[in-house]
Amino acid sequence: MVARLLDLITSGRNRFWRLLSVATVMLVLAACGAREVVVQGNFPKPLMDPLPLTLGVIYTDEFAQHEIFDEAAGRAESDWLVKTGDAQVEFWNTLFSGMFEDVVLIRDHDTLRAHEGTIDAIIIPAVADLQYTIPLHTNIKIYEIWMKYRFKMAAFEDIHGGDNGELTINPEQYFADWTLTAYGKTPTAFLQSDEEAVNLAAVVALRDAGANFATSFARIPDIAAWMSEGLQPPPSEAAESQEATDG
Repeated sequence: MVARLLDLITSGRNRFWRLLSVATVMLVLAACGAREVVVQGNFPKPLMDPLPLTLGVIYTDEFAQHEIFDEAAGRAESDWLVKTGDAQVEFWNTLFSGMFEDVVLIRDHDTLRAHEGTIDAIIIPAVADLQYTIPLHTNIKIYEIWMKYRFKMAAFEDIHGGDNGELTINPEQYFADWTLTAYGKTPTAFLQSDEEAVNLAAVVALRDAGANFATSFARIPDIAAWMSEGLQPPPSEAAESQEATDG
């Protein structure tokens, strides 16, 4: 189809039809590409007294580079690529630094060992699910985004490093594992573009996730037990098994 339209441009004698053909080609080419959104926003620190904890944070590559690709269901629609990774890291860094007395980003095994004896626990966030709705065939740009997070916490000594510096942990060694949901919706339909509306919905969802995390963290049963026991996580099943063998 594009080749045919280009033929019309080069062979047409009427300037009007040339211009019309050029416009048509541009529309066809635009429809072939994905609508891309790199989420950006302003994330203020939470207004609260920090918990007296030094928290280590591990962002996996999957989390730090998180994106969602939604393939168009028909010719009248567009593919969508929504990149949330950078915004995720920026947001959770801001939230954690406001919630806890000290925060240490653990990038590799060397960074981990450099903070031995100073970290109370290590948290690993993950995006378990992200869904959104897009208004089709309408000029009302109200978008909605649902997000589901999964958080895992482990003791410092349960995080291990390989020869390549990568960090690993036995799934049985997490002392806390819970999920959290968030919702975001564009607060106004009077935005300049669909991309802007998607971005704003994502920012609202992140802020909602932060509010939910801040208000529920100390009430998570495993977290509450850990904090009440002097920040000493219960021994993992693997550790108990090893102690029995040593005994």
